[in-house]
Amino acid sequence: MKEFTIDSANEGQRIEKFVRRYLPDAPLGFIYKTFRKKDIKINGHWVNKDAVLHTGDVVRIYVTDQQLADFTHPKAVERKPFNHPIVYEDDQVLIVNKPAGLLVMGDHNEKRVTLENDVLAYLYGKGEFDPNEATFVPSPAHRLDRNTAGIIVFGKTAAALQELTRLFKERTNLDKRYLALVKGIPSPEGTIDAPLKKDGDRGLVVVAKDGKEAVTKYRLRETFGKVSLVECELLTGRTHQIRVHLASIGHPIVGDGKYGDFETNRYFHTHYGIDRQFLIAYRLTFKEIEEPLRYLSNRTFQIKPDAKQEELLAKLRENPLQ
Repeated sequence: MKEFTIDSANEGQRIEKFVRRYLPDAPLGFIYKTFRKKDIKINGHWVNKDAVLHTGDVVRIYVTDQQLADFTHPKAVERKPFNHPIVYEDDQVLIVNKPAGLLVMGDHNEKRVTLENDVLAYLYGKGEFDPNEATFVPSPAHRLDRNTAGIIVFGKTAAALQELTRLFKERTNLDKRYLALVKGIPSPEGTIDAPLKKDGDRGLVVVAKDGKEAVTKYRLRETFGKVSLVECELLTGRTHQIRVHLASIGHPIVGDGKYGDFETNRYFHTHYGIDRQFLIAYRLTFKEIEEPLRYLSNRTFQIKPDAKQEELLAKLRENPLQ
């Protein structure tokens, strides 16, 4: 039998998720059987798998020592410096400035080099996370494309992550803004309302009448001759939304190898060394939000373009493209 007293980091999650994280190598069938046999209790009472945990709850999992050994193999942990700028951090939330070129979470091609793994190593080094003890894993509440730089928010507790995930999914109480360097000079402001659909055969997202609703607002910030800096606001959150929408109105993002303009990209690569899309998730505002993150209501977090991007903008201001 294993006994736990729930702390604030684990509050708010379902008991099933807690048990699955504590026994990560156990088959789902074994987990569900343990619930059916009433071998999992909270405060001395049998519960079903949907029960929600609260700080101070005492959880008992009735499994043998051999089963614990079989289903909880030690995980390797790497201590290393955290090289990403921290925008904000408290006991519940970590906001990080992700560089372009780094995945937020692993995919089928890359599992190891990710922002998520870097954050877990950072928290491990601070003594705030141990994968061999934790039953909650701090995680990002949303994602950005690999080659999009900018703000990523992590939940450091189960309750915070649950609320952040809801906020990013519903979007009504978040204001997310992006900066993009685009070809041409768009109108001073506009709204792009064009449904998007994934084209699996070509590995692209396309504007299509039978696609999912997608709405992007944009505002012209600055012009540099043949290219412009625009601010975009996402009202929906579709894959590659800003990139596809801006390209669809004739103003593709500079450096975008998938949806951009070949000649423009080649020029910026040759003359400025730009080899990724100039797109930055630069500002995030929490509106009126609920507990446990009410204290973040009406707070704005903002970053600047990185040194290379700032250098490019300075050069364009000095010598606009003719």
